[in-house]
Formats: sequence, C-alpha cells, structure tokens
Amino acid sequence: MVSLNKLENFKKPSGPIVLCIMDGIALGPDYSGNAVNKAYTPFLDWLKDNCLGTELKAHGTAVGMPSDGDMGNSEVGHNAIGNGRVVSQGATLVKNAIATEQVFDGEGTWSELVANTIKFDSTLHFIGLLSDGNVHSHIDHLKAMIVRACKEGVRKIRIHTLLDGRDVGETSALEYIDPFEEFLDEFRADGADYRIASGGGRMKITMDRYGADWSMVKDGWDVHVRGIGRQFTSAHDAITCLRQETEAIDQDLPSFVIANDGKPVGEIKDNDSVVLFNFRGDRAMELCNAFELDEFDKFERPGRPNVLFAGMMAYDAELGIPANFLVSPPELSNTMGEYLARTGLRQLAISETQKFGHVTYFFNGNRSGKFDENLEEYVEIPSDNIPFEQRPWMKAAEITDRVIEAIQFGDVDFIRLNYPNGDMVGHTGNLQAAIIAVETVDLSVGRLISAVKKFGGILVVTADHGNADEMYEFDSEGNTKMENGRPKSKTNHTLNPVPCYIFDPKSKCEYSMTEEKNLGISCLAATCINLLGYVPPDDYDRSLIEFRG
Repeated sequence: MVSLNKLENFKKPSGPIVLCIMDGIALGPDYSGNAVNKAYTPFLDWLKDNCLGTELKAHGTAVGMPSDGDMGNSEVGHNAIGNGRVVSQGATLVKNAIATEQVFDGEGTWSELVANTIKFDSTLHFIGLLSDGNVHSHIDHLKAMIVRACKEGVRKIRIHTLLDGRDVGETSALEYIDPFEEFLDEFRADGADYRIASGGGRMKITMDRYGADWSMVKDGWDVHVRGIGRQFTSAHDAITCLRQETEAIDQDLPSFVIANDGKPVGEIKDNDSVVLFNFRGDRAMELCNAFELDEFDKFERPGRPNVLFAGMMAYDAELGIPANFLVSPPELSNTMGEYLARTGLRQLAISETQKFGHVTYFFNGNRSGKFDENLEEYVEIPSDNIPFEQRPWMKAAEITDRVIEAIQFGDVDFIRLNYPNGDMVGHTGNLQAAIIAVETVDLSVGRLISAVKKFGGILVVTADHGNADEMYEFDSEGNTKMENGRPKSKTNHTLNPVPCYIFDPKSKCEYSMTEEKNLGISCLAATCINLLGYVPPDDYDRSLIEFRG
C-alpha cells in the first residue's frame, strides 16, 4: 500500500477533521413517533440551515445488504464508512452461500460437524437469534441448515433460541417460535428428534459485546450448555408466562430451559456439534471464547463439554475467532484508517463501550488492533451497566470532553467518534427517553461546533443508520399501529436516509456539496480524505464535495 497523494490546491485547516457519527439518528417521517423531530435540536437545526448538507443512504445495497428492504446497522454502517466502498456483508454472503449450497459442499466445516454427530450418535446444536431481522441472523439460514442436516442423516437437533424484539417487533417472538415449531413438527413426524431446548431475550443472555456484561454470557452458558434455569414444557409457554410476569419486551425476557419431567431436553455434552448461527461478530465473539478458550477467567465452566464448535462466519479472522466457521467474512482491506496511518496522519477513535468496537474494529474493516501504535489512539469510555432508557444521556458528555481536549491541543489530524444514544435508547422503544437521547447528542454537537470554531478544524456530522426517527410502528397504510389503546412501540432500525453536514468555519468557498443524489455513507471516507488535503484512492466511492476552480 502507498500513502495518499496531496491535493494541489487545497490545504487542510490547522485543526483536525472531526467525523461525528450520531448512531441511530436519521431523517424520518414527520409523525408523533419521530423522536428526532420531537426533540429540541437547535444545533442540528443550525447546521442544516447554515452549512453544506445532504442526505445519504444507510441501508440496503448502499451498505452491502442483500436488498433495499434490509435495514442498515452499526456494523455494516461503520464498515461502509471506514472502507470507503460497498462490499457484500455477512447477510448477503451467508444468503448466497446457502442458496448455492456452497456452505455444504466439500470436506469443509459443515461436513465435519455432521460427521462428528453421526460418528458419536450425538446432538447437533444451533444457538442464535431467532428472527428475520437480518442484522445478526436470519431464521431462513437456520431452517436451511436443519433441512440439510436431516438429509445427511442427523437424527437429533437442539435449537437454543435467542429472542429478538430489537431488529424486529418488540413483542413478535411467538410470530417466529410458533411457525418454527410447526416446521420442526414435519421432521418429528418422520421420527427425527428435533426440539427447541432453551432461550431468552438477546439483551438478557448470551449476546453481550465488548465485555460490557459477562454475566449475560454466563446466564446463556448455564441454560444452553448446562440446562440450568427455569423450566418450561415449551418455548411458547415460556414466552407467554415470562411476558405476563415481567411485562418485558422480547429482548429483555429472562432465560428459560425446556424440560421433560424435570430433565432438560438439550444440554450440550461431550462429542456434540455446536453451530452459532449468528453471522454478525460483535455479539458472537464472547460465546466463542467461552466454548473455545482453555484459559478463561470470565466465569466458571464446570464440566465444560468437549464439542466441535463453529460459527456462521469468521467473526475476527485476524484473531482466529472462532477456529471453525461456515462462511468466510467480507474482504475489507485498504481502509481509510490504514491509508491515514500509512500517510503519517494522527488519528483518535473514541466512543463508549457500547460502540467502541464500531469506531475501531468495524471501522478498520473487521480488524483488531492498530495500524500504527505511534499514530493512533483509541479511547473507550466505560458504559454504565444499566437499562439505557434510565440513562438516555449515556456517556456523551465524557466523549465530548475528550474530543474537545484533542481539538484544543492540536495533537491529532483526524478524529472519529460515535454517540450511541439514538441507537441504544431507540432500541428500548421508549419515546420519552429517545427524545432525551437525541437532545443529548444535539447538545454535544453544539459543544463540538464551538470547539472547532475556536481552535480550528472541520466538523462532519452524520449517522450510520436510523432508529430514533421511528419509535412507533406503522401499518400497511402508513398509520401508527395501536396496541391496547396506545401506539405500538418500534425497537428496530429504519430505512430512512441519514444527514451529512459539514461545518467549516474557515471556509473560503473552496468547495461545495455535490448535487448528485442517492449516494451512500461509503462516500464519507473520500470526503474526509479530501478535507484532510489528500486525494482519495481511485477505488473509493466518490467524495461528497467538489472543489471549485
């Protein structure tokens, strides 16, 4: 790789280029459930009225998803921003691998999983998010693997279901569980022993990320592997009962174990095969470590079974997590961060725990570590381990403090930061909290505007996808859905475009915003490279700015 070439007629300002990613804050419809529109946002309004601005696509094919009906998400969003180009993402790669049966061909991981099960007359287990949200998983992928396993002679399968309610409707679990049980009935009618064995809400068990709460993974380990937990005769009964008792939405439902006469039906034992069928890495790697690492100090694993374990994808190819996987990850190289490091530019990446991996690992093309220890600083502000609707301001103030310090002392060329508020609070379905979250981000952006104006630099404000812009669900006619006389909360991402505003207090009208429409967030990399005074790589998507003269 070579370094970037300098622009001939443009020199970067004295201060840094600051890329501010407002996670989950998009430009949605003007209705009562839009927390972004309902929030008091004087600074974002000022940027819209006084600075260069445009709208960018952050979903579907614009970020490498299979279709334009697929939501964007933080993983693919930061991949697209940092990579500067659109590549096929996990959802697309897995869908294609299954459709072409490539995932089942040859003597690869799938064949080893099946052969292991048949050799020892053992059980094939599937663990993952049971929905069609297509952000972490898709139920169709699971069904395809079950059908294939049956054809290849696997007689005993257990499914450990993580309930969504975050990338799909907040109380939609039975819309997946009940038809899935009917799907399994077809195999049971032919004598196969295929059953759901355990489950729980994705924000209660198993799917922690960035080491924020290992107790979630321990709880998942206990119910999935050891069969220890509250027992029910079926997943339907478990969900119905736990929902009535807790009034929790799906993502927050407690864990459960399916049992017959007090005996768990699906403990994971020696010589079993296990597939984690989520394709997204951030909420998968901790469970991989629990299964694979011999030296492990996060929680006790008494009687840890000797199993053949595989992930749907390689979640971190560089670190080899997991050791076995079914589909190769997207190939992301020559990212913006690497180009800047090779050019000798100093970088700061910062967020709180919930999105720290997004401005580092995902931004760098699913790569752990730095490109240059001397030129890069990564700062993680520890997140509070508390429901986000109870602290919708999260750590925005602390993130902003550290960024302003970097702007003030001028020891960095490029800063990328993520405010998680709009996304993490948006996922709770709590409109009031989401409004506060958006207002918190607006207040923080206002502080950045002041710092950039005082100490120099250029501020680029954008988002990775939508969420808080639609807090109520719509029906087929575009009206707000009602439930028990109240608007039905929406907890998943949206298909709305995101804003991009460029605040350059020293601008001499050297450039303007392109008038081209329907561009995506992958264009942000070339834009920031331009603002740093360099020519973007030839294979990057176009810059959003056009130089005059």
